[in-house]
Amino acid sequence: MSDFYNRMADTALRLIARFGSEQTLHDVIPGVDDPITGQNSDDTPISQPIQVILQDYNLKESGLMYAEGQSIQRGDKKLTIAAAGLQWPPALTTEAEINGVRWRVVNIKEVNPTGTSLVYFCQVRK
Repeated sequence: MSDFYNRMADTALRLIARFGSEQTLHDVIPGVDDPITGQNSDDTPISQPIQVILQDYNLKESGLMYAEGQSIQRGDKKLTIAAAGLQWPPALTTEAEINGVRWRVVNIKEVNPTGTSLVYFCQVRK
């Protein structure tokens, strides 16, 4: 069954690359405290190329976007990231650089049937 999902992940990558664009995902590996010396190592920035599609939320998705306490805010976008070939998955500490603009990931939904990641749907905010 995993061969089927691996092919689906490759298909998702091809389609997103065809209709989207290559951009960059950024994150930071936090420094570590050394218990012997008491020193903290510096944070290590990491980045990787990604294939993405950046979209506005449609009317149905954003129907309650301005209601108090809702998670989708004015200006938020939906970022679809192909999972195939990623060195590391997006996290809530991740930023996506799209056409020179940094977007902070505020929510992530992973499509992962039987343990094979196909795509990540991220809600991003400036």
